[in-house]
Amino acid sequence: MNTRQLFDLATSTYTYLLWDNATKQAAIIDPVIEQWKRDKNLIEELGLHLQYSLETHIHADHVTGGGLLRKAFDCKVGVHTNSHANCADILLQEGDQLSLGSRILRVIHTPGHTDTDVCYLADGMIFTGDTLLIHGSGRTDFQSGNAGQAYDSIVQKIFTLPQDTIIFPCHDYAGFTCSTVGEEQRFNPRLGNNRSREEYIRIMTEIRLPKPEKIDTAIPGNQGCGL
Repeated sequence: MNTRQLFDLATSTYTYLLWDNATKQAAIIDPVIEQWKRDKNLIEELGLHLQYSLETHIHADHVTGGGLLRKAFDCKVGVHTNSHANCADILLQEGDQLSLGSRILRVIHTPGHTDTDVCYLADGMIFTGDTLLIHGSGRTDFQSGNAGQAYDSIVQKIFTLPQDTIIFPCHDYAGFTCSTVGEEQRFNPRLGNNRSREEYIRIMTEIRLPKPEKIDTAIPGNQGCGL
């Protein structure tokens, strides 16, 4: 599986382009609407056949470029079924598998940040959205968030993967690009060193963050696939 990590500076969002080298079948994860032409040009330059535009959750800080990429490439837009996004072609659930040639993206439902969060697992890599960040995790104080569910999703699903599984998050605000399951198990200040569920809930409850600037337009925009 070939991978490109792309970045939107305004929202500190990572977008990922994945493809099978033999067939050139591709998927894009978490595209940002302001960057859709960049993504379109790269897909065309690489000679890829975009099959899927996938979301890790209904974002509150940016609007997806998935709808515009679907218009350009006739790909399928996928988001978790809890999103109630009638615009989507695929309403994803735990255990779904998406094929890119001989490669498989496995869908893991990881609620907690929101109830729409999923991770995508492929070839020793996991694309964690906002469920698990590098030395952090997604906030749980709005939009169906639940700190206990987030802890369970991370510890029972992500942390059970092999230690060298590469973690690619949706955001980073400190200049990091990736981590591994083993690193986060040891060094994540919210979850590392077998921190208890109760401790995690306390930490997340005490965090006070401002409302995302674009939340009032981003959530309905993403429920409409950016269109």
